[in-house]
Amino acid sequence: MQRCFELALKGAGSVAPNPMVGAVLVYNNRIIGEGFHEKYGEAHAEVNCIKSVSVEDRHLIQSATMYVSLEPCAHYGKTPPCSQLIIDQKIPKVVIACSDPFLKVNGRGIENLKAAGIELEFGILEKEAQELNKRFFEFHTNKRPFIILKWAETANHFIASDSDERLLISNDFSNRLVHRWRSEEVAIMVGTNTALKDNPTLNNRLWTGKNPIRILVDQHLKLPAYSNLMQGEATTIIFNKYKSETVDHLIYAQIDFEKHVIEQIMEYCYTYPIQSILVEGGAQLLQSFVDAGIWDEARIIQNANLAVEKGIAAPVLKEQVLEESLQLSTDTIFFYRNGSKK
Repeated sequence: MQRCFELALKGAGSVAPNPMVGAVLVYNNRIIGEGFHEKYGEAHAEVNCIKSVSVEDRHLIQSATMYVSLEPCAHYGKTPPCSQLIIDQKIPKVVIACSDPFLKVNGRGIENLKAAGIELEFGILEKEAQELNKRFFEFHTNKRPFIILKWAETANHFIASDSDERLLISNDFSNRLVHRWRSEEVAIMVGTNTALKDNPTLNNRLWTGKNPIRILVDQHLKLPAYSNLMQGEATTIIFNKYKSETVDHLIYAQIDFEKHVIEQIMEYCYTYPIQSILVEGGAQLLQSFVDAGIWDEARIIQNANLAVEKGIAAPVLKEQVLEESLQLSTDTIFFYRNGSKK
């Protein structure tokens, strides 16, 4: 099963809104096939696993055991159901790490396999499997994206200066890591003030992989058309007070700013579907997520060698639990989870 997890992770950043899944086919303690879900819309892990079996070993499939990190699907989507493929291949035993919370699966894949007389073993490294697909589970269980808060702060907890000049806090090593994080999430979000002051591109130029969808909260549509976020490098969703329309790569989404803004954004992202968001600023937007209790992880980059006399104070987390820290030269990165979530 650990090998299934290793394989599944190879699909990180490429399979959402599907989960990352790995599958291994074993005969007499020998792996005869393995595969993972490589890209959304393409073959699932079980399909790739069976395809990988050599011609010489194909006769062993009907005597082998398949290990898979998530319940095989039971519905027709972009691809046919994998549970039926396993049945058709006459695989006699399947070992599954955890069930799939997606409503069109959620136990139906297991029921199909049982009805076909296939021997099942379930719950092997279940917690690890759920952690692997925490974004997918959060999305389908609580009907909202998985939220990661991220900011860089000085040693005395400021995230920006009080002038128009941009304060460069994190070092080159941390900046490269941040771009890796961008490649792993579906979307990235900033507020109006950050977009106006920093004119960010919010793309993934220091790492391999796709650019995230860019989300801008801009109530009064203040961001000029020449700004980087308005250019066509990636889709930009603009939550605003006035209009809902699509113009090329720009999607204007109208919401009521007199009501719960964060909850409305979460509802929109669940509908479309945007499974995970990296919230990069600014302080007001980040604090809004904290105060609403709508966050899952926080990643804070702190430069121990930099302090400013005054500026914009960093957000303040609530009920956070420190999971780990990482030292990258002058920067220390603190990884927190939301301790209020069970």
